[in-house]
Amino acid sequence: MPKERAKGLHPRNVHNARYDFPRLIASEPALAPYVRENDYGDLSVDFSDPAAVVMLNRALLSHFYGVTAWSIPKGYLCPPIPGRADYLHYMADLLAESNAGKVPSEARVLDIGVGANCIYPIVGSHVYGWDFVGSDIDAVSVKSARQTVRDNASLREKIEIRMQSDPEHIFNGVIGKKERFAFTLCNPPFHRSAEEAMQGSVRKNRNLGKQRSKERRLNFGGQANELWCPGGEVAFVKKMVQESLIHQKKVLWFSTLVSRKESLPAIYKALKSAAPQEVRTLEMHQGHKMTRIVVWSFKGKKERDAWFKST
Repeated sequence: MPKERAKGLHPRNVHNARYDFPRLIASEPALAPYVRENDYGDLSVDFSDPAAVVMLNRALLSHFYGVTAWSIPKGYLCPPIPGRADYLHYMADLLAESNAGKVPSEARVLDIGVGANCIYPIVGSHVYGWDFVGSDIDAVSVKSARQTVRDNASLREKIEIRMQSDPEHIFNGVIGKKERFAFTLCNPPFHRSAEEAMQGSVRKNRNLGKQRSKERRLNFGGQANELWCPGGEVAFVKKMVQESLIHQKKVLWFSTLVSRKESLPAIYKALKSAAPQEVRTLEMHQGHKMTRIVVWSFKGKKERDAWFKST
C-alpha cells in the first residue's frame, strides 16, 4: 500500500520552503555559530539546543517579520514559528468568509497565553496588519512581551499586552465591556501534570537523538503554565467554552489549538452544551504531522457576514 503523501503548510505561509540559512545569517549574524552541516549534508541547527532554537527564531523574526529586537527569558517556551504562522493563515481564511472573500485588513485579535515570545501578535500584525491584545497569567511573560513591543517601532501601535490577574479565568478580566474581537486564539497547555510534561520533554530530546540533563530538558520545554494544567488541554478548553458564553456578543470566532485527537470528543461535548451557531475543526499539516484548530461562533451566517461592515 503506497504511503500517504506528506502535506505542507498553508499556501501563504512564507516558511513553506527549507530554511535559507545564508540569508538568515545575513539578517541575524549571531546565528552563524549555531549553523552546521547535518548528517544529510544540509545546513541546519541543533534543535535540542535551546540557544540555537532561540537564535533561529531571532533570525526568522528579523528576516521575515521586521522584528530586530527579540529575546525570551531562559527556560521560557520558544515555539516553532512556521506552525504559529499557519494558525493565523487559517483564521484569516475563516475571516474572509465574512468579508466578501477577502482577508480583512482591519481586525482585532485576542491571544490567550501570549507567552514571553509574543509570536502570534508579531506575525499577525506584520502579515495582515491586524491589532492584537495578548494576555498571560505569568508576570515574567508579560514583562518580556511588553519589552519586545517597546523595542520594535512596528509593534508599538499594533500590540497591547495585558496581565490576567486571576489564573482561574481566561476571558473574564481581559475582555472589556465594549470591546470587540474578530477572533480569539490560544495554544493551551496540553499536559495534565508536571510529570507528564517532563516525560514529553524527555521523548522530544530522545527523538532528536540527544541525551541531556533533567535541568536542560525542563528548560527546553517551557514554564509550567505553558506546558501543563490540571486536566490538560481538555479541562482548559472546557473552561474556555464556558467563559465564551459570557462574551459571545463581543467575539466573531473563538478558537483554540487542540494537540491530541483523543481530546476532541470531550471538547465537542462541551461545545454541544454551550450550543454555538457553528463549530468547525480546521486541520493544519506540516509534513506527516497534523494539528487541529477548533473554532466556534455564537453568530449565524447573516450576523457573521455583517461583522466587518459594522466594525
